[in-house]
Amino acid sequence: MEDTAGSNPQSLGFTEKLKSWLSWSWTYVCFIWFGMVLIMIYVLWSPLKLQESLTSASVFLNTLTPKFYVALTGTSSLISGLILIFEWWYFRKYGTSFIEQVSVSHLRPLLGGVESSSTTGLFASVNGEAEPRPSVSECKVWRNPLNLFRGAEYNRYTWVTGKEPLTYYDMNLSAQDHQTFFTGDTPQLRPEDAVMQKAWRERNPQARIRAAYQAIEMNHECAAAYVLLAEEEATTITEAERLFKKALSIAGKDINLLVYIKRRLAMCTRKLGRIKEAVKMMRDLMKEFPLLGMLNIHENLLEALLELQAYADVQAVLAKYDDISLPKSATICYTSALLKARAVSDKFSPEAASRRGLSTAEMNAVEAIHRAVEFNPHVPKYLLEMKSLILPPEHILKRGDSEAVAYAFFHLQHWKRAEGALNLLHCTWEAFRIIPYPLEKGHLFYPYPGCTETADRELLPSFHEVSVYPKKELPFFILFTAGLCSFTAMLAMLTHQFPELMGVFAKAFFSTLFAPLGFFADKMESFMPSSFWHQLTQI
Repeated sequence: MEDTAGSNPQSLGFTEKLKSWLSWSWTYVCFIWFGMVLIMIYVLWSPLKLQESLTSASVFLNTLTPKFYVALTGTSSLISGLILIFEWWYFRKYGTSFIEQVSVSHLRPLLGGVESSSTTGLFASVNGEAEPRPSVSECKVWRNPLNLFRGAEYNRYTWVTGKEPLTYYDMNLSAQDHQTFFTGDTPQLRPEDAVMQKAWRERNPQARIRAAYQAIEMNHECAAAYVLLAEEEATTITEAERLFKKALSIAGKDINLLVYIKRRLAMCTRKLGRIKEAVKMMRDLMKEFPLLGMLNIHENLLEALLELQAYADVQAVLAKYDDISLPKSATICYTSALLKARAVSDKFSPEAASRRGLSTAEMNAVEAIHRAVEFNPHVPKYLLEMKSLILPPEHILKRGDSEAVAYAFFHLQHWKRAEGALNLLHCTWEAFRIIPYPLEKGHLFYPYPGCTETADRELLPSFHEVSVYPKKELPFFILFTAGLCSFTAMLAMLTHQFPELMGVFAKAFFSTLFAPLGFFADKMESFMPSSFWHQLTQI
């Protein structure tokens, strides 16, 4: 067993050496192949009468009219323009070049290419061995703790603007959540529960509402049906609150139902302006179900406490949940930064700070903002109103644009209320943007994931321009096709306007282009006449 185990590394090492040698020699093989092609052309120059063929081809090209060259260059410009349009669309949708993606995925393995070591370098351990990328749920989609009500808020937006604020992907995730939450605590599904299971899967809102009424007809104490009506049929928060209270009175001992209903009732109370009552309901809910921290009820509590300007209570909540062992969020990081910025922002001046340096409190505030920006770099654009806000989705991607929209939608007013806080954020954000690639190292968190753009495009509506940070550079093939399209279009126009002049230019260009080949052929002829090779072939 030990001998077998010991022989495996040797065989693997030989295989790796063979692959690396083939990859290294590929470039030289290409040069040798190119040289052999030139020698073969020279050898077959006389037997195949290549000189006569080139002469007849040149005569044929000389007989072509300028219209042919206009058509040729115009067609080339059209084709390269179509490729450019497709490449640009693909880059805008998927964030990469189609040609580059195909080349990397299909041609690179054939050429013996291996993945760059730069990706593993970010996670290299102290002894130099590459560690696997941490299995942190960087691109996991989470339910938005402060998601709005469909009937009372999302639908009203649709009625006014005619735009759908939610994507089908987002609503489908919500349907899956509801099916998981509201399966009931009975071993077998009751008839009304089966109807509600189907109702959550319905794509048409009216079909879902009809299914909820059907479940109520089957059982007047179907709490899940009243939850659906409160979410989707109620056109005001007051009406939604009434339906949630009805659902709470008949919810029984189903923990999932109780937690969901109580949380939404607290959110209704907060939206109706009874903030102290909402804070009490959220605190009671967290005490009653302390193990349900994954639902992030504390983020609802933080927002309500900020509205009350109870900053000491906010700090107490942060002290409990801003822990290194707990998953972070934009709400946690930016609220912590807001509290530290609020302590110094009213007297902060960039000019004074540049003269005397930052005080300890100012340095703590700047470091807190840096920490928040490193976690989610999209938030400052919305807080500084450099980018327009939309309604937040029902699900968010942590560290993504969707989380930034959700945070800024509810917390922008709290930053505005703290005098000078946005000014300090703006100064720190501008300094952060100057740093080249500040998110690749990941000083406080893992390096910024590359999957956020794709997931955010699924969560956010199509009319919203998804924020991408750092901004991606245009791929080489888009620039190349753009240049090719412009160059061939210019040639077509010049050939059409000045046919004789362009003909002279083309002849001069091709004669100059093939001059080295003619020089090489003359030298080879003087060194070894082609008739010699012809006599050898006759033998």
